[in-house]
Amino acid sequence: MKLIPRSLRGISLIELLLYITVLSAVLLMLAMFLSFLVSSRIKNQSIADVNQQGLQVMQLVTQTIRNAKTIDFPGIGATSSSLSMTMHDPFLSPTVFESASGTVTIKEGSSEVIPLTNSHVAVSDLVFQNISSITSTERVVRISFTVDYKNTSGRNENSFTKSFIGSATLRQ
Repeated sequence: MKLIPRSLRGISLIELLLYITVLSAVLLMLAMFLSFLVSSRIKNQSIADVNQQGLQVMQLVTQTIRNAKTIDFPGIGATSSSLSMTMHDPFLSPTVFESASGTVTIKEGSSEVIPLTNSHVAVSDLVFQNISSITSTERVVRISFTVDYKNTSGRNENSFTKSFIGSATLRQ
């Protein structure tokens, strides 16, 4: 009987099954890792969008309050879902912030209503509270609202909600 050298024999069925099993395990781990990366990216994008929109609205509202001449509505000690201010520039008076269909809007003077948030988020529970004291000349407004990422796909990664709270004082 003639012996075949080891280098010319080929592979056995057990070796082939072992190679396929190892390759399948590696591919499965790679697929799970890629799925996790995509899921994390989507979640981070949702969080970033909510944070960006909320901070942008809060900064604009507080800056506008600081630059206002007077707070017209809500009155001292009152709470409202809209804020009306008289500005130093008569063309910007009144400046009104309010929520309409999940979007925060601003209307300056006789100009058109401008949405401040994009279509990816919904703003709820927008509250302006005039926390000024009758005995003080300082006029302080507290602002609070909640921003939700619109989860149109129903995926858990797209769910994110954050509440924003701030206050601003009119400059004297």
